[in-house]
Amino acid sequence: MKYTKLLLLLLFVASCASRQTVRHRGSHQADVQLVAPVAEQGASSVTVKENKKGKAKEELTWQAKKQQALDSLCQSALFKTTQLGLYVYDLTDGQPLYAVNAAHRMRPASCQKIVTAVTALHYLKGDYQLCTDFSITGTAKSGTLEGDLIVTGGMDPMVTADELLEVARNIKQQQGINSIKGNIIFDLSMREDKELGWGWCWDDDYGPLSALLVDGKDCFEKEWKKVLSKVGIKVQNAKLKVKNTFPRSIYTIRHSIDKLLIPMMKESDNIYAECLFYQTAASTGKKWAGRKEAGQRTADFLQSIGLDATQYKIADGSGLSLYNYASAEMLVALLAYAWRTSYIKEYLLSSLPVAGVDGTLEKRMTGTEAQGNVCAKTGTVTGISSLAGYLTASNGHKLAFAIINQGVPSPSVGRTFQDEVCRELCR
Repeated sequence: MKYTKLLLLLLFVASCASRQTVRHRGSHQADVQLVAPVAEQGASSVTVKENKKGKAKEELTWQAKKQQALDSLCQSALFKTTQLGLYVYDLTDGQPLYAVNAAHRMRPASCQKIVTAVTALHYLKGDYQLCTDFSITGTAKSGTLEGDLIVTGGMDPMVTADELLEVARNIKQQQGINSIKGNIIFDLSMREDKELGWGWCWDDDYGPLSALLVDGKDCFEKEWKKVLSKVGIKVQNAKLKVKNTFPRSIYTIRHSIDKLLIPMMKESDNIYAECLFYQTAASTGKKWAGRKEAGQRTADFLQSIGLDATQYKIADGSGLSLYNYASAEMLVALLAYAWRTSYIKEYLLSSLPVAGVDGTLEKRMTGTEAQGNVCAKTGTVTGISSLAGYLTASNGHKLAFAIINQGVPSPSVGRTFQDEVCRELCR
């Protein structure tokens, strides 16, 4: 009996020691948990090869080597005072490779734009267009429109002053209108009547948000009146009662969703992201749809791909809000869904910044194996630095990953760690 107890004790100690290969704890160490490690998938973490003398020699698999290397990175003293959410998924093998606090809710910063982009592409598809419509009531007689000119906003940040000038010239030359007897009516019912995003800081230099924008700014009315005057169209602002007439569209400015995604993702343009966020709400057909409707559409989508949407908070489309909460696991799930869905993958991949090449990653990971390889969205707000996207690993496998550094003293601290992780996976 005495020897039996001793044997059980030795087996328990050995078991604890073996578990240290997949989990690390310590005063400043991250809680590292390998999700479905290779060994648990029925494969071994070692390969057996013969050396020159014909004797068997065990070697770690590529996966095991990378897990050990990431273990080492995660032992940084950085994590004594900051939080880390990390998840790496092997798209080629169809299984997780590495995770640290993957399900922990954290602020994603501009990686929220991945949520916005994938959700919008899921609902709207790649051929969706943002439209700003110009219509009239009544008829034109002797160059005078006996009615109103109505501009219906589509929250398109790509509308330019030059395009407005083109519309004004069309109204004068093609429609033969030199004077508008009625009023200029601006229809802003595409989105809720709130100037700023929910949870934005008072000193954020963004907005006001509007259904009618010019070059991404809320100055449409001023610019439109300016171009009408420039082409010589007078507005009389008379009170009219035009009977039995309905608005008739005479011109529409259109921009495709792929044109919006490029600056939204590569340059991390917040206004472009908010415009796309509200497109998903407006696509339901509801007037004055707001962030609640857009958030619900996102939550419904997350639920449909197997995530528990109640675990996250969707406050805006850009990641500016203090109320957004995501996780590395959630971001990777969206990236994996996009990878498997051809019409989403096509548009998302082409919009992501490329390490050492363009966008917000242009100056990062240059001169390393990650340059030209890592395609990912960056995120930065005070105390948060994040990175999520795709890369081709050194074994040729395609990986999706998400890294959130929370509570960092400066963005550069998070970026340094993220770049090291990417370089290690590419090396």
